[in-house]
Amino acid sequence: MHTDSPRLAVLGRDTLAGLLNQGFARSSRAARLLPVARPDRHGVALESNVAWRAPLPGEPDAHLLDVYRPVGTAGPLPVVLYLHGGGFRGLDKDTHWVMGLGFARAGYLVFNVNYRLAPRHRFPAAAEDACEAWIWAVRNAARYGGDPARIVVAGESAGANLAAVVGVATAWRRDEPWARAAYDEGVVPCALAPACGILQVSDPGRFVRRRPIGRIANAVIEGCFYGYVGDREDPHGDHGLADPLVVVERAPPPDRAVAPTFLSVGTRDPLLDDTRRFAAALTGHGASVEARYYPGMEHAFHAWLVRPQARQCWADQLGFLGRYSGAQARPR
Repeated sequence: MHTDSPRLAVLGRDTLAGLLNQGFARSSRAARLLPVARPDRHGVALESNVAWRAPLPGEPDAHLLDVYRPVGTAGPLPVVLYLHGGGFRGLDKDTHWVMGLGFARAGYLVFNVNYRLAPRHRFPAAAEDACEAWIWAVRNAARYGGDPARIVVAGESAGANLAAVVGVATAWRRDEPWARAAYDEGVVPCALAPACGILQVSDPGRFVRRRPIGRIANAVIEGCFYGYVGDREDPHGDHGLADPLVVVERAPPPDRAVAPTFLSVGTRDPLLDDTRRFAAALTGHGASVEARYYPGMEHAFHAWLVRPQARQCWADQLGFLGRYSGAQARPR
């Protein structure tokens, strides 16, 4: 976004991001009213608003999660810890009910997680929450009928960034106390599924330098950096695990094997290059990686299950994850 006033630029980014998030939230709420969205129609039980961390003053929903569990299935079940997208600044588990339901239909116990949002809570709040939610999932999976040794960490967009953070924190011994706590838990995800991720938040201008992406998309990408990391930070500086992609590209060999990783993105997604780079970086560290690129598809297209390419993406993703989680296909 081009303007002579830095303050107006920030306000413009915030307004665009807010409008896009509001539009997604409205469509998600409307779709949830349809009979087909009822979990019991799919053999899934839903337990809402489980506290996974003590509530924050004035933000009672910040650390809640929903549990989706397939009924009539013998446990222990493979688990998905799902981290929603929204540019680090919006949306929540309720807007991402389709993700919880989709994985539960495929035989997973799902923890669909809320975390602290920017700009009120800047980095490392969301990354810290992702690691703490991982620890909670490992310690509590069995209580809900899940297997703590078979946990997939998944998310899209900003949530893909946070899923990658958990992948890094569990494979490399790092100095951040919250990342070290995840490492010291002693469990590595059985697989990762970061979809259409903004995996490097810094240097948001890199996308425009490579190819035209449109002013709205550029403003939203800039907003991820300025909202999450902060207006006064150098966009070209070292931002640690705000940029899990950069961390992996520069890292020495991991202390533990990196989890097998399924990456998905549409070829019209402005964030496409981050997925390509992450696939190369993980492969360089010996990880099993499957990267799928869906022709003509936009950002987060897989959330719209009426589209054939979205259904194909889900089939590809579940096929890969099933090889490492042992998830059993359920009759429809």
